[in-house]
Amino acid sequence: MLDGTLIPIDRVKADRPFYSGKHKKHGMNLQVIATPDGTILWVSGSLPGSVHDLKAARIWDLVRALAAAGILVLADKGYVGAGPHVTTPYKGKDKPEPLKDANRSHAKLRGPGERANAQLKSWKILTKLRCCPHRAGHLAKAIHVLQNRELNAR
Repeated sequence: MLDGTLIPIDRVKADRPFYSGKHKKHGMNLQVIATPDGTILWVSGSLPGSVHDLKAARIWDLVRALAAAGILVLADKGYVGAGPHVTTPYKGKDKPEPLKDANRSHAKLRGPGERANAQLKSWKILTKLRCCPHRAGHLAKAIHVLQNRELNAR
C-alpha cells in the first residue's frame, strides 16, 4: 500500500509552500509504503505540504521502483495516473453499481494498510512540529525504526 500523509507544522501564512490546500493547514508531506496489515515498510523524507501525493511519489522515484519490482500497489485517488501497477479507486459521481462495488472492495483492502499512517501520527512529537519542518522525515524514519524494533522484540 502506498499513501501520503501530512504532518502539521507551525508556520505563518507567508510560508506558502508548506500550505496544503487539501488539508487547509501548513505541513510536510510524507510518503509511506506499508503492508496490507499496516506494518510500515518505508517512510520517505519530507516535502512541503503543497506537493501533491503523486508528484511526491515521483520525486522519491517510488512509482518507477515499485513497477520495476513488479509489485501491485493499492493507493487512494491521489495516485490516479501513476501507472498500471498502481490500483486506485474509480473516480466520478453516479458510477454504475459494479464500479461502486469495486471501490468498496478496494477500500476494504486498503483499510488495514491505513493503520501505518495512524501509527506514525499517534506519536506526540508528530502531532504538530515546532522545529525545522525538514526534520519531519527524519523523525518519521526514527519512529519507523523504533516500531520495527518493538515488533521484532515480541
